[in-house]
Amino acid sequence: MADFIELLLNPAYWIAVLRIATPLILGTLGVLWCERAGVLNLAIEGIMVAGAFTGWLAVYLGWPLWVGVAVAALAGAVFGWLHALLTVWLALSQHVAGLGITMLATALSYFSYRLTFPKVSSPPTITPFAPMDWLGIPVLSGQTPLTLVAIMLIPLSAWVLYRTPVGLAVRMVGENPQAAEGQGLSVAAVRTGAVVAGSALMGVAGAFLTLSAFNAFFFNMVNGRGWICVALVVFASWRPAKALLGALLFAFFDALQLRMQQLGDVGLPYQVYLMLPYALSILALVVVARRATYPQALMKPYRKGER
Repeated sequence: MADFIELLLNPAYWIAVLRIATPLILGTLGVLWCERAGVLNLAIEGIMVAGAFTGWLAVYLGWPLWVGVAVAALAGAVFGWLHALLTVWLALSQHVAGLGITMLATALSYFSYRLTFPKVSSPPTITPFAPMDWLGIPVLSGQTPLTLVAIMLIPLSAWVLYRTPVGLAVRMVGENPQAAEGQGLSVAAVRTGAVVAGSALMGVAGAFLTLSAFNAFFFNMVNGRGWICVALVVFASWRPAKALLGALLFAFFDALQLRMQQLGDVGLPYQVYLMLPYALSILALVVVARRATYPQALMKPYRKGER
């Protein structure tokens, strides 16, 4: 018990929590924008893989780190446009299209990696974002600029969503597309824009892993984080501020299991520790999701003129 209390009082632990939470914040915001517009985007896992690979490859080829971030966002936006084409304009199943794009984006990334580096035995490395001095704030020490971007996007997303005409349009097409059409809005265009923007954030979430958390791209590095983001949106009740809370909660459990493995004196198999953040997150999700109010038009295709 004393070791656990000492762990919680250690600033290094909370630094790790925020670092682990960063890609979850970005990915969850991406999913939130898609679902607020009424589109379920299960392509996030593959989009994060594509963002991780394309951003890292751009930097490996000599481009600056921020260009790598932009390339990752562009890759996410392209796959988001494909998802919108299939689900918004062609009204195909959002579940099937999302899973299909996940497999496509993942396979293309792995294939491109093997094509670019056919004979390497270990992943090539780059120089990632360097940690910044955050004005002496202990928890923010050691974080990279992408963490600052993720944190700033929380209030920015909330402001855009609830205080601007763009946010009103997105919420309207996610709640009542018929009313949105009656106001002269193009439901398909608004949904497409939200999906493309949200997918760009997913690409940046993947780029964080290769440009900030690590310095190389390797297979399975996303490791289910995309699916966690889908669940965190439900936990957050589709609100940006609560999305931050959900990401930090999962990161807290994840960092905790890593430290418990390092202590190594409990006598449990390591698989129990690996399961811990997922099991506790599912429990929190079950408790919170029963009171969640989801967008009324979520997963419902819409064709112009329909009532």
